[in-house]
Amino acid sequence: MNAASPAASPAVPGAKPPILLVTGVSGSGKTTIGSLLAGRLGWEYAEADAFHPAANIAKMSAGHPLTDEDRWPWLDNIGRWIDETTAHGRPGVVTSSALKRAYRDRLLAGRPQVRLIYLDADRETVARRLTARNGHFFPPELLDSQFGDLEPPADDEHPVRVKVDDHDSPLTVAERLIHAEKLEAVEAAHDRTEAAHNEAAQDKAAHDKAAHDAAHDKEAGA
Repeated sequence: MNAASPAASPAVPGAKPPILLVTGVSGSGKTTIGSLLAGRLGWEYAEADAFHPAANIAKMSAGHPLTDEDRWPWLDNIGRWIDETTAHGRPGVVTSSALKRAYRDRLLAGRPQVRLIYLDADRETVARRLTARNGHFFPPELLDSQFGDLEPPADDEHPVRVKVDDHDSPLTVAERLIHAEKLEAVEAAHDRTEAAHNEAAQDKAAHDKAAHDAAHDKEAGA
């Protein structure tokens, strides 16, 4: 799934476009916040669930937690998406629970353009969300395994941490991330997108006015 926009920021010559890796336990809001980020920035978007082999989805649907061996192909599929998106010169946003340090290392190694975002949601918030969730293959019974595997990012991973609870809307969280101190390039891209939208709106207004004036002059001369 992509969230493309004609106002997407072009890649800087000689530099790789940024990729935002949105991480956190299931129920922390990765899909909602990740897609909002991509939409607001006009960047490519990919959802982690789309990269799971069918066997992984069947296993989780049956209430069985995934092993490391189950997750390596999934992580490698996400890594390929990052590489392909970068090769095409496009910035992007991709989600992944990436609960363990080893998983994040696999995604970040050799990819300096990837910025790690960690959605820090407490157990009570996640439990409420998973209980209320419909139509998703991740059952609430796997909550224990999620928090059992969770290794929150350490400072040397240079994460952008954002606290997630039920008080702030996903849009508020997305806007907070766009303007995060450690994501200056993202804020700059957002500002360029806003400027492009404003310019397009002004051009349209000028065009509409010219068309209106021309029609008025024609009527006056009839």
